[in-house]
Amino acid sequence: MNGLKAESLLVDRTDAVVTLTLNRPEAMNSFTVDLKEALRDTLAQLESDRSCRAVVLTGAGGNFSGGQDLKEHATLLAAGSTDLNTVQVHYNPIAQRLASMPKPVIAAVRGMAAGAGASLSLLADFRIGGPKTSFLMAFANVGLAGDSGISWSLPRIVGHARAVELLLLARPVKAEEASRIGMLTELLEDDEQVLPRAQELAARLAAGPTIAYGAIKRELSIGDAGTLSDALAAEAQAQAICGATADHSAAVNAFLNKQRPEYQGR
Repeated sequence: MNGLKAESLLVDRTDAVVTLTLNRPEAMNSFTVDLKEALRDTLAQLESDRSCRAVVLTGAGGNFSGGQDLKEHATLLAAGSTDLNTVQVHYNPIAQRLASMPKPVIAAVRGMAAGAGASLSLLADFRIGGPKTSFLMAFANVGLAGDSGISWSLPRIVGHARAVELLLLARPVKAEEASRIGMLTELLEDDEQVLPRAQELAARLAAGPTIAYGAIKRELSIGDAGTLSDALAAEAQAQAICGATADHSAAVNAFLNKQRPEYQGR
């Protein structure tokens, strides 16, 4: 595995899988301006990087992320910065790129995912956790509303009523409950296997028809919120794009010849 260290964010590539590690374990991988900018800009690069066909997002040490770094935040408040423009400048672009990434995104959620950390993990296509995994929608605990896409993702995963409960009461959701209500895609018995399992799943997906995967994600984002007509139009557009790919031709030929297709992501 080749690694590139960028201070608070580690970027590692194994074949077509890129693993992004939030690298502030001494502070529960909480988000400083540097980390937010590194994650935002790296996701933008990966979006158009055709050699990257799946992304894993994880945290260093025993936790995924504690959310916003409140020490840095308090310093900014003391300096008179009260408009919370970090939501527009950092969190919104990160959330948008995670949700619309035209390739699979897997979150390896070890330990705590709180605040914006929870929000961003819920935008992944798959979330793998272990016995110590927990989620905390901590925003109300510090007198804030939710951000980083939580008002969009959480109701879609757990339903409106449960989302109200988790956001207003800000109570921890431990691993077993998270698995039961859909916040975790897969719950493992060993925390040490969370990242390897996420990378294994990412490698499997990276070997698949990634253009089709991206098209399916776009279809679902429209179908979730739109009308049937919107969904049908999106499906027609997606099939026109996918039907013209080399991957589709290879899969059809492999089926006819009773072979296993090899996808190239084009």
